[in-house]
Amino acid sequence: MFGWILNLAYLLLIGIVSPMLIWRSFRQGKYRQGWDEKLLGRLPVRSVSASETQSGPRVWLHAVSVGEVLQLRPIVARLQAARPDCELLITTTTSTGHLVATETFPECTVSYFPLDFTWAVRTALLRVQPDLIVLVELELWPNFIRQAEASGIPLVLVNGRMSFRSYRGYRWIRPLMRGLLNRFARLAVQTEEYASRLIELGAPAECVAVTGSVKFDGIRTNRETDDTLSMGRAFGLKDNERVFIAGSTHEPEERFALETYIALREEFPDLRLILVPRHAERFEEVAKMVESSGLTLVRRSDVQAGRTFSGNFSPTSRPVALLDTLGELTDCWGLADIAFVGGSLTSRGGQNMIEPASYGAAVIVGPNTHNFRDVVEGLQFHDGIRILQNSKELTSAVRQLLLNPTAARRQGEAAQAFVLTQQGATDRTLQILVDRLPSETGKPGRRAA
Repeated sequence: MFGWILNLAYLLLIGIVSPMLIWRSFRQGKYRQGWDEKLLGRLPVRSVSASETQSGPRVWLHAVSVGEVLQLRPIVARLQAARPDCELLITTTTSTGHLVATETFPECTVSYFPLDFTWAVRTALLRVQPDLIVLVELELWPNFIRQAEASGIPLVLVNGRMSFRSYRGYRWIRPLMRGLLNRFARLAVQTEEYASRLIELGAPAECVAVTGSVKFDGIRTNRETDDTLSMGRAFGLKDNERVFIAGSTHEPEERFALETYIALREEFPDLRLILVPRHAERFEEVAKMVESSGLTLVRRSDVQAGRTFSGNFSPTSRPVALLDTLGELTDCWGLADIAFVGGSLTSRGGQNMIEPASYGAAVIVGPNTHNFRDVVEGLQFHDGIRILQNSKELTSAVRQLLLNPTAARRQGEAAQAFVLTQQGATDRTLQILVDRLPSETGKPGRRAA
């Protein structure tokens, strides 16, 4: 009965938001793919070898969007090395996440996650038949979780997080949260604070483990990789130029960065700007904004398609670069001398600043970074980040870093050193997963420590 009550609630919600979904599908090309998987649960059927006993375990890993997909990279790599017999299914909710997952994990099966209707999740679990389900960060879909437990499939949360805002909201439905959290075999979270919040909401303390954040593992510190150097050539960067990157930006942060560049480009003729919007549907909007400012624009997609070549740039043009492809921001951060991380001058709560910090860039963020509060506090304690109070401070902050390259370099080195000390979460997470995989002697218990 509870499942069908949720079904009705979901249908009502879809009815309310359907005009917006249709509009976005028509105007932005979103929400067009994967409806067989989402509505009907028609995920890929588990492949079985000639002998059932010879087939390895199947692990279903779910990551909502691009950020969560990229967090899976070190986990998937280590899991494949530890248990090469595993068959891995990776699901996402968003189309951009699906695209990046397909490109990042070509050896894995990639699909869309079913919507939380009873019929969709039941069909999906029957087709996939996973031996272990792994959810990234915090994905609590009641029908899916209840059906997984009823099917005897261990559920594990990895890299879990619980912001204060989410915690405050979930307290109003504590009985429901307790019922969901008790169904997990293990809840692996990033910090002690997140662990205490989950326990307060009803998670069994013995099932909660603090592993740290896998975001710190598998990071790149080498600016001289082929991919990063190739991107620099594509954008026409010169060795003596300093690069200001505004990455993972939300509207209107690109405008703030562009205004900063326009204000400083005459004073600092070696300055270049690279814009990296967070969402693909805004690429065209940002491109038009740059062109309307009268500046030259070079787009990564144009270079890849052969429509623009770095050799066409005049020595004085210094075009604004737009990274309008998916999955390349990590390599792009390796070009940054100064890195503004978006979502922090909006109410979004900030995007991942670990990657630019790992390259030793001088990182700047706005005041709204609650999504990465612990990371920001650690960087701040080590003098590895600059926090703005508002958008008006961006130009002066970039100018000060350009005027004081030694101070900018020290800030970047401090950030990089902090990030390197935080590694190790992947090893702890991997052990939790391996302990719950079937072995030759059968499946482990649901409450294994």
